[in-house]
Amino acid sequence: MPASSDAASLRRQTRLRREYLYRKSLDSSEKNTYEQKRLVREALASGKPLPTELRATYDKLKNEVNLEDNKTAASHTHIDDEYGNAGLDDPRICITTSRDPSSRLKQFAKEMKVLLPNATRINRGHNRVDDLVTSARSAEYTDLVVVQETRGEPDGLVICHLPLGPTAFF
Repeated sequence: MPASSDAASLRRQTRLRREYLYRKSLDSSEKNTYEQKRLVREALASGKPLPTELRATYDKLKNEVNLEDNKTAASHTHIDDEYGNAGLDDPRICITTSRDPSSRLKQFAKEMKVLLPNATRINRGHNRVDDLVTSARSAEYTDLVVVQETRGEPDGLVICHLPLGPTAFF
């Protein structure tokens, strides 16, 4: 039977996925509303008559247009939410190696730690990748970097943005 923290983690991941899909489904309706507000804004600025399809919702749209500032006037998608506070919080990066790393790979991981700001190097041990991702999420890391090797030569880099990706392989 899984521990209560594992069950809570699975519930949290499921909730995050569900919220992501819900935000993605709202994109089309928000895009339609944004387009209507843009038309109202243009009509008010140019002094032209309002399009007939917007006359029923004009009062509500005019009120929303008046309340907008520079940040809320632009259209946003569900993808923008994750990086909305990119300049406010510093990223936390977790650097680890493949299993049983050579001395050259360990040295390369140390250099990566020095190269990337706010990076922490952890020993992987015999943990699986999904265990690494789970522990990195619970420790509130924003990115996970796995350095890999072939025959003692560092040759692979996996960069994963947490919690939902994207993941890049080099």
